[in-house]
Amino acid sequence: MTRTTLAITPAFNEEKSIAAVVEGVHRLGLPSVVINDGSTDATADLARQAGALVLNLPGNYGVGAALRTGFRFAVGRGFERVVQVDGDLQHDSSAIPQLLAAADDGAQLVIGSRFGADYEIGSRRVAIRLLSRVVTRQTGVEIEDPTSGFKVVSEPLLSEFAASYPAEYLGDTVEALLRASSLGATIRQIRVPMSKRVEGRATPTPQAAAHFGRVLLSIAAGKPQRRLK
Repeated sequence: MTRTTLAITPAFNEEKSIAAVVEGVHRLGLPSVVINDGSTDATADLARQAGALVLNLPGNYGVGAALRTGFRFAVGRGFERVVQVDGDLQHDSSAIPQLLAAADDGAQLVIGSRFGADYEIGSRRVAIRLLSRVVTRQTGVEIEDPTSGFKVVSEPLLSEFAASYPAEYLGDTVEALLRASSLGATIRQIRVPMSKRVEGRATPTPQAAAHFGRVLLSIAAGKPQRRLK
């Protein structure tokens, strides 16, 4: 079954890579929306020139808030699913058909995993492995890359995420995974190639450590959620 699909890209100061990201998506015949998260460079202009529709946020609110904006736009325009593609060229657009095929097979959330490809996690590997074990236990699905932002979200989960989506660091990845599971969504993981980011940097260690602890506390709390309709 063919489903209407929109590519959404949260972007903050990614003028060096955003045009190539949009062009990669368009080569697959997918429409593209870039959520400009308060960029101070030419990200918005270059995305627009490459053919994307650009939604400008009034400030830098973070990936989670940008994604929620994209999800709401998609639902409001009648799209049945979205594919999230980051704006730093880490995500290889040639892998999108693999993710969409898994969604066609009934998964409401498909995660593209960096593992299995020649990608170095670096100092974050220990934290990612710990989160992987916790998330796998909580969801009952083996998720080796719970912090991946390369994913497909399909209805009815898409509407749930549009209404309420975690906005803090790790919320847009780990907590979103846990929420999808608690709602009864079918989750799958697909190994895909990924590259090093063209620009930008990871969240500073003290901030990341604080959010990591918050996520573990949230998991321990185990708040129940209603099920998808």
